Amino acid sequence: MATTTEIRPRVLVRASGGPRYAVALAVDALGTGLLRPFLLLYGVTVLRLPAPVTGTAMTAGVVAGLACMPAVGRWLDRGARSTVVAASMLVRVLGVALLLATPAEHVWPFAVAALFLGIGNQAWPAAHAALVTTVVHGRERDTALAASRALRNAALGVGALIATVTLEGGTAALRVLAAVTGLAYLAAAVLAWSVRLHAPAATGSGKETGDVPAPRLRALLAANVVYVFCLNVPEIALPLILVTQLHASPVWSAAVFVANTVLVVILQVPVTVLMSRFSRQTALAVAGVVLTASYLGFLAVTALGDGWGAPAVATVSVVCTVGEIIYAGSATALVTHLAPARALGRALARFELSSGFGLAVSPAVITALAPHGPAALWGSLAAATLLSTSLVATEGDGDDHPRGTVTGP
Repeated sequence: MATTTEIRPRVLVRASGGPRYAVALAVDALGTGLLRPFLLLYGVTVLRLPAPVTGTAMTAGVVAGLACMPAVGRWLDRGARSTVVAASMLVRVLGVALLLATPAEHVWPFAVAALFLGIGNQAWPAAHAALVTTVVHGRERDTALAASRALRNAALGVGALIATVTLEGGTAALRVLAAVTGLAYLAAAVLAWSVRLHAPAATGSGKETGDVPAPRLRALLAANVVYVFCLNVPEIALPLILVTQLHASPVWSAAVFVANTVLVVILQVPVTVLMSRFSRQTALAVAGVVLTASYLGFLAVTALGDGWGAPAVATVSVVCTVGEIIYAGSATALVTHLAPARALGRALARFELSSGFGLAVSPAVITALAPHGPAALWGSLAAATLLSTSLVATEGDGDDHPRGTVTGP
């Protein structure tokens, strides 16, 4: 079957929810980039909380935020779309407001602020995916989801860059960044709500909606917990290895992170379009193979030691990023393809639960394995990812085959 790889920006914007929604995504991500990477720093420097206490409060906020996902899934299955997206942004406005109001050395208000931020961060991906799925279908939906991720990563990168430059202003600058973040979340919520999108098929009562069972997708969800580790490799695993084991300059860690962000922005849509030649299930399995190969590559190059080790790690990180891009372009798309329309919200909520759990435990797992040497870290990640790839190969419904990729209406 012929597959077109033409990518038309206007069509992608319309398929992703329209211009106002695209602006909302960009503004929301820009605000997130201003604060989220520096939330720990805010707690330590502005609120003068001990670093372990701050980190524990942030982790607790993320984990507690996962508890909201079943309710989000049921809300989406009643037909809500833009309202849920806007709500996920508004709850973060509350989190930022509480953060600004927290007195120094008071951990509980900070923990509650982290909870609100965690709820918003956990609820947004499922709500966004449901909204895009309502606007466009088939492979156009996959490309629209990829375009949204590229846009979001670009805005996150810009926000983080602005914040990095602004941090020279000390604690006062961090407070300003938090205030601007709250305003950005509020503006994004208003824009998202103004889209006023509701799922037309979800016209039954809540009881009728609950009668449609959500697919369990046990193998896929279990595999996703391991797959999602790849998102924390550039931020946690590689800096840890580069600085503590290879004794490289922190500049290498920054270079790897920047390269990861740039590659996602540039390649997310083209790679997703290219992989549409295969079924989503096959694409996700390919992602697992690529990620496994990258982990084995990291294991091999760390043996080079000082000198060539850092450049080699940076080179292999490109392979890891390609695996991440294929994973991000196929995982959510596969869930939206397998879920019945009336159970889409609950299926996406379960998927985000598995993603959130993986992201929550991965820093602890990575930092626990790293001191035992490269074989313990990269060998374990490679083995777990390869096992997850085999689980993915058993998931699916037989209808997930390539249909061609058409980015036009």
